[in-house]
Amino acid sequence: MKLATLRTAGQGTTAALATGADAYVALPASDVGELLARPDWRDVVRVAATAPGRVMIEARAVDFAPLLPHAGKVICCGLNYADHIQEMGRELPEYPTLFAKYADTLVGATDTIEVRGSDRVDWEAELAVVVGSELSRADEKQAAAAIAGYTVANDVSMRDWQNRTLQWFQGKAFDGTTPVGPVMVTPDEVGGPFDVVGYVNGDVVQKGNTGTLVFGPAKLLSYISQFTTLRPGDLVLTGTPGGVGMGMTPPRFLNDGDVLTTEITGIGRLENIVRIRPASIKE
Repeated sequence: MKLATLRTAGQGTTAALATGADAYVALPASDVGELLARPDWRDVVRVAATAPGRVMIEARAVDFAPLLPHAGKVICCGLNYADHIQEMGRELPEYPTLFAKYADTLVGATDTIEVRGSDRVDWEAELAVVVGSELSRADEKQAAAAIAGYTVANDVSMRDWQNRTLQWFQGKAFDGTTPVGPVMVTPDEVGGPFDVVGYVNGDVVQKGNTGTLVFGPAKLLSYISQFTTLRPGDLVLTGTPGGVGMGMTPPRFLNDGDVLTTEITGIGRLENIVRIRPASIKE
């Protein structure tokens, strides 16, 4: 099944099920994260999909909100594709390189990304994993069983801020700069490995396959769960393939008005206009 969080006219947001017939069925939850917090969420979806009074939303009228607007944890893995590690001049890691974001960073699949105070804005196309059940000190088999689904993300990074210190956090956690969506696809529908492709203004800048991840989704979730409990609706970004702007010669960064597109086969596509603003505007 494919689940989304949609903005509805005058009614805030709703979780919704894609029917495969150019329509969505509204679900009894305000977003996908709230839906996943219910242990019986799969049954809730099945019942709602066939209920006589179900509310249908035409796909052409859909406005995608961030898939998990209130995610309790957004944890990201850096340097997880061999080619990206090499272009950054590093050795293959023994352990995942992890950092965190806040839910405030997340935007929808077609929302504008507005960056204030950085002129070295870079792209990072990524597969993201949605947690569907609580995980604490889990092994890989348990972690795999806890995956609710997969979605598309772009870890847009402000390299000037990121490189101010050895810690990446400040360059990764700007409000409203991480598009996620458009849908979460459950593992029974699509299992990977996945082709991950990034575009800038229609030109391919990144292309990789998750089969080459150093730490796959289940291994990542298992590792993270050793030190922090993962809960339904948490989000884990799995890293980006080679082709980021900082790794080019000379480096290339996003400009105001550029269109950033992120696509993963079998899941979906993000398309976001990037607006780059000064840190403050004098009246």
